Amino acid sequence: MTTQTHPVDHELIEAAARIARTRCRGDHHTMAAAARAADGRIVTAVNAYHFTGGPCAEVVVIGTAAAQGAYDLDTIVAVGDRDRGVVSPCGRCRQVLFDYFPTLKVIVGNGDHVRTVPVTDLLPETYVWSDHQLDAE
Repeated sequence: MTTQTHPVDHELIEAAARIARTRCRGDHHTMAAAARAADGRIVTAVNAYHFTGGPCAEVVVIGTAAAQGAYDLDTIVAVGDRDRGVVSPCGRCRQVLFDYFPTLKVIVGNGDHVRTVPVTDLLPETYVWSDHQLDAE
């Protein structure tokens, strides 16, 4: 683990918190995510909870960003509803975020102790999906 930290993007945290406060309702939408694209745009999304394991907000924001033409994300954060604050990505999201954006920065921590770290710090000894694909001929 490199323990390298980057400046915290408080505007991004507030964007996710605003979506969590205004769009998360009931048990279906309990998390919001916000990502900053390389061009500076902020893209937001909410999870789609389902007992079968519906997509987390971080995964939904990847698709939302692509739908808006933002294919290079710089930083991401997830925030829980009911003022739970910043929530670190689950294991599946960590792997997906790494696979899509290996240089992505992720805001983690809670309260006054949030920090921005490389996604690789959240997934040490990572599985690199592309390293295990057979070459197509």
